[in-house]
Amino acid sequence: MDLNLNRADYLQVGVTSQKTMKLLPASRHRATQKVVIGDYDGVVTCFGMKKGEAVTVFKTLPEQKIARLELGGVLNTPQEKIFIAAGSEIRGFTKRGKQFLSFETNLTESIKAMHISGSDLFLSASYIYNHYCDCKDQHYYLSGDKINDVICLPVERLPRITPVLACQDRVLRVLQGSDVVYEVEVPGPPTVLSLHNGNGGDSGEDLWFGTSDGKLGLIQITPSKPIHKWGIQNKKKRGGILCVDSFDIVGDGVKDLLVGRDDGMVEVYSFDNANEPVLRFDQALSESVTSVQGGCVGKDGYDEIVVSTYSGWVTGLTTEPVHKESGPGEELKITQDMQNKISSLRSELEHLQYKVLQEREKYQQSSQSSKAKSAVPSFSINDKFTLNKDDASYSLVLEVQTAIDNVLIQSDVPIDLLDVDKNSAVVSFSSCDAESNDNFLLATYRCQANTTRLELKIRSIEGQYGTLQAYVTPRIQPKTCQVRQYLIKPLSLHQRTHCIDHDRPMNTLTLTGQFSFAEVHSWVVFCLPEVPEKPPAGECVTFYFQNTFLDTQLESNYRKGEGIFKSDNISTISILKDVLSKEATKRKINLNISYEINEVSVKHTLTLIHPKLEYQLLLAKKVQLIDALKELQVHEGNTNFLIPEYRCILEEADHLQEEYKKQPAHLERLYGMITDLFIDKFKFKGTNVKTKVPLLLDILDSYDQNALTAFFDAA
Repeated sequence: MDLNLNRADYLQVGVTSQKTMKLLPASRHRATQKVVIGDYDGVVTCFGMKKGEAVTVFKTLPEQKIARLELGGVLNTPQEKIFIAAGSEIRGFTKRGKQFLSFETNLTESIKAMHISGSDLFLSASYIYNHYCDCKDQHYYLSGDKINDVICLPVERLPRITPVLACQDRVLRVLQGSDVVYEVEVPGPPTVLSLHNGNGGDSGEDLWFGTSDGKLGLIQITPSKPIHKWGIQNKKKRGGILCVDSFDIVGDGVKDLLVGRDDGMVEVYSFDNANEPVLRFDQALSESVTSVQGGCVGKDGYDEIVVSTYSGWVTGLTTEPVHKESGPGEELKITQDMQNKISSLRSELEHLQYKVLQEREKYQQSSQSSKAKSAVPSFSINDKFTLNKDDASYSLVLEVQTAIDNVLIQSDVPIDLLDVDKNSAVVSFSSCDAESNDNFLLATYRCQANTTRLELKIRSIEGQYGTLQAYVTPRIQPKTCQVRQYLIKPLSLHQRTHCIDHDRPMNTLTLTGQFSFAEVHSWVVFCLPEVPEKPPAGECVTFYFQNTFLDTQLESNYRKGEGIFKSDNISTISILKDVLSKEATKRKINLNISYEINEVSVKHTLTLIHPKLEYQLLLAKKVQLIDALKELQVHEGNTNFLIPEYRCILEEADHLQEEYKKQPAHLERLYGMITDLFIDKFKFKGTNVKTKVPLLLDILDSYDQNALTAFFDAA
């Protein structure tokens, strides 16, 4: 990575949504460009840079929150008309700020994504897609899961209009008119789509996608089928992808891929001779990157990456060097420029301090008057609660537009808090009385100054469900707090997948009764994550899931009056049986429950657990030996007398202890799963074996796979 870019902060607007900042086309090659950005306050700001200062071209009055901002115009001409999506309305502005369009779409949901191509307008709300031509309705599609982004292959290069929807169920849906031509399975929930090189690449059909779990891919969308070209896995465990762009920042004549992530990481990928992406540059900002663009803003002739962040900062990563080479005659001029900038910053700071004093006095007077209403300051929180497949843990990200003072985490179900490397907050735990007030966890994170983003990791136990609450208090006066709630579902460690292995030994749970399709769907939503809240179109539906901790699987197939659930793990079937019975009883619905248990599945599940259990037991054993081996090393002065295995433990001591620390209660979790499997196996036979659990734990303490299997068979 030999690309050097220097950071320059230009301007701060209000809180911004994903893809709401663009650069207007330059008047000539490598001339400075104007930046246009929309924010939560509904304000569109257009500005340019002159002598290091941001100069506003135009600024609109506050309106509804801006969800998207795109550039448009006549095809094959500079795209310099500005279009914004706010609520269910599309508004258009010229580059001078004059409004020329106000189009009320009458959509029942707010617009979430937008793409513009000539006179064609492609919109999506949460589940609805609409295509308009010259503001007249053309096509409509109702998606089975949430639509995160929409794009259309370049109509000027292809003989057809091909919209593509990025849907939450890990699928790209390719449309023709109002119909799906085919679906493209991708490795994670896609959050952003972009045309390769900004024009669809050589074929005009190449499309980049980025996912919420940080993966990138390039796909060719042909008329009949997709061609997967390449993909980048998220090996460094970085944040989800919110924005991408194409721009030659390296200067080799080939457009590079610019990527912005929700953990503040900005990346540049170049393409080698084999057209494979290579990471050339990365830089971490302190908050999520909502938009990224390549261009020239700060100074003529110096290319840069311009990003907007969640709290509204517009920042440039520029090729312009910070320290200029200068002769003796030029030194005074540069110093004078600096002096001017310092004095202007001083006067701006004095003005802001005066303004703050005025507002504080105004607030004091209004809060003390007899007619005073509650003056609680409002603030925006950007939160994300997602299941990580790699380590079967939930990631809770809380991002606030201002600095966070503290976050209180409360849970009414047993969960483990795991260590996060990026987290610099100090955590303290309060004792809980779970029996009397349902508190299983009370933890307070005290954040350092200027922390606007906090990431937590938790691991839940399947079968135990309830609510996790986060009380977020920012550093603003008067003190105010917002509460966010997150559901821990009964089968919380299951994740949607495209397909399962049908050759595994499966246990089957069948429900029949007088229930509607919507009712049985609501039960599945209650039990499992990543299921759309609205019932899918059609009379029946099939979902596949994989347990991220054990790699067991679940198939759910249901319709009006019938639900069939198949899993290779008896415990999954047992949890479903208990929870679905309880939910049906709440609604006074009579359920007929039948099940088929496959004895072979128990041994199969134990085989899946075996390598994980063996690894954790060996890790625990190695960690226990470290202190004793270190003492021997100090006593003897060297490690030559130790056998190679013990020498290896000493060499890897730090890594082993760090890994053990990252996985608290991992061994206990595996013990718990084996115990549940044992109890559930015999529960379906009508036998209570809880008295034999101590014997099972004794076998686990001196673990042997054959002895454990024999115990399950003999009990």
